[in-house]
Amino acid sequence: MKKLLVLLLSFFLLNSPSVLADDFSDFSIEGVSIGDSLLDYMTEDEILKEIEANKNVRLTYLKEPDKYIQVTVQKDYSIYDYITVYIQNNSSNKYVVDKNEKYTIISMRGYREYSENFDACIQERDEIEEILSSMFSNSKKQESISEYRDDSSGNSIVDYVSLAFDSGASIDIYCENLEETFRNSKNLPEGLGVSLKPLEILSWLRNK
Repeated sequence: MKKLLVLLLSFFLLNSPSVLADDFSDFSIEGVSIGDSLLDYMTEDEILKEIEANKNVRLTYLKEPDKYIQVTVQKDYSIYDYITVYIQNNSSNKYVVDKNEKYTIISMRGYREYSENFDACIQERDEIEEILSSMFSNSKKQESISEYRDDSSGNSIVDYVSLAFDSGASIDIYCENLEETFRNSKNLPEGLGVSLKPLEILSWLRNK
């Protein structure tokens, strides 16, 4: 339990005096918050290199696959292996003068690897969900298991618990269990993800 509390405290840094909030806009993952400028954590050159590296990682099944782009913020974090964020795709807002506005963090996810240890991942996820559900008593809990999108064999799964808010936002806490041959061939991690998704990003992901 002590380890779990450290994980949660690392995940949620409160800027609000009340823990029992109706949304997560005042929280952060390892000090990184939605609404921050990505320039607070990376140089513009680092951001542009990440954008270039990820330009072909497109959600092509979406109607607007290029509207946002994912950037990995790799630092020496205390709990998570890395954090990924979504920002507006620079190709669509290159004329924005204010760089802080241009690189505003819209959505984010902390990720911690649990390679070949799915049961431990699920246990950690369920403990986190229990605490967050009590913190966010007005949220609606939803559970689902889906096939991992890029594994056509159907042998890789993602086990989700989502906390939905009246604002349309959600917190997703999930574990990935990838088929070993597929995971090794793609050099993919598997493990625990905790993501903050405002309505803006959820609407984009649902627009297929």
